[in-house]
Amino acid sequence: MIVVAIDGPGGVGKSTAARGLARRLDVPHVDTGAFYRAATLAVLRAGVDPADGPGSAEVARRAVIGWRAGRALLDGEDVEDAIRGPEVTANVSAVSAHPEVRAALLERQRAGVRERGGVVEGRDAGTVVVPDADLKVWLTAAPAERARRRAGQLGRTAPGEVERLTAELAARDDADAAQMARARDAVVMATDELEASQVLDRLEAMARSAREASGRREEARG
Repeated sequence: MIVVAIDGPGGVGKSTAARGLARRLDVPHVDTGAFYRAATLAVLRAGVDPADGPGSAEVARRAVIGWRAGRALLDGEDVEDAIRGPEVTANVSAVSAHPEVRAALLERQRAGVRERGGVVEGRDAGTVVVPDADLKVWLTAAPAERARRRAGQLGRTAPGEVERLTAELAARDDADAAQMARARDAVVMATDELEASQVLDRLEAMARSAREASGRREEARG
């Protein structure tokens, strides 16, 4: 069993890397950001002000968030497309900033790796969600590169889209600054010059090495 935490700002390739690594290691993939997006959708549907911490937390506690074939479910409904939409994106930073909301979702995020280990992605996976992870990685890239990748993901090809997305990502980074924390023992990997497959190859090599080291420690204790 191995637990890997992959953190970093938006647009660095966390989701692609985390999903791919989880497949290669045959362990669960936990997208902590998707939990906050699903909770934000629940808050909006409930008519609660995203700035209302206690109200948002109460909605988050009641919400049944799950997954089917890699797609997010909210109270049994497939909401994968909705949680990636502009309304949720515009409000998720406000909702996820509330300590009460983060506390309401934390144990559910951790539950995904208890039985078989897993790959956890987010902005504070290595510091809060799985601080005892066997491997912690912080992915990074220049703002313009992050914006270019995000434009490709969203299919935004009009002139000026990269510049607009660069500004949007900078605003999101500022809004998430309190939650976006790099673990002191995280390996920093710049992805600017790397293809997704190269990032994945490096992560897999590090993860397998970390798993072997963990196994040796367990043998020594036993």
